[in-house]
Amino acid sequence: MSFLNVPQPAILMSWYVVLWTALAIAPADWQNWALSSVIPALVVVGLVAGRRSVPLSAASYVMIGVFLTLHTIGAHYTYARMPLGHELASLIGTGRNDYDRIVHFAFGLLLASPLRDVVARLTIARGALLYYLSVMTIVGLSGLWEILESWVAQLVSPELGAAYLGSQGDVWDAQKDMAAALYGALLWVVLSAWAHRRAARDAGEPVPTRS
Repeated sequence: MSFLNVPQPAILMSWYVVLWTALAIAPADWQNWALSSVIPALVVVGLVAGRRSVPLSAASYVMIGVFLTLHTIGAHYTYARMPLGHELASLIGTGRNDYDRIVHFAFGLLLASPLRDVVARLTIARGALLYYLSVMTIVGLSGLWEILESWVAQLVSPELGAAYLGSQGDVWDAQKDMAAALYGALLWVVLSAWAHRRAARDAGEPVPTRS
């Protein structure tokens, strides 16, 4: 079978399994690593199980794969100790490891497009409403992610809660993470609108302008 004929969900699951296995070797905190892997693993399994009922575009599967890669790398080091985050903290002087903010921003930027695919297939929403629903779903899922993280931490390992959640002593951490996801989704809207207008212009179609 040609590689190009392999279903994208199978490629995504294979990549996640390989990445997970590689980064499961000597993680900074094994318990944190295991907890951080629960939700992404369920997402990948759900995507594979629903590949026929709600298929996504190849680009969407790639975006999901990139997001899972960023998350899994963060889980290997723990978000609060990710080396890239320390470098950024030194560079911009924030005083905290902001790798978690990067991943939450990527959550909105990279997953809004797959969500648009899902919303378009399951509803009759089109145009601006489709984009609105995609952004609001990102905000809702971001909040749900924070809730699920807290549940997993409390049920599986309460003593690891603070390290797993990566709040780094910030009482507004969850709200800031959700805001980062919103900003990422809004940037996706801007980029999508720009790409649509450019494609229409290249195709010689009329581009709507404000009067």
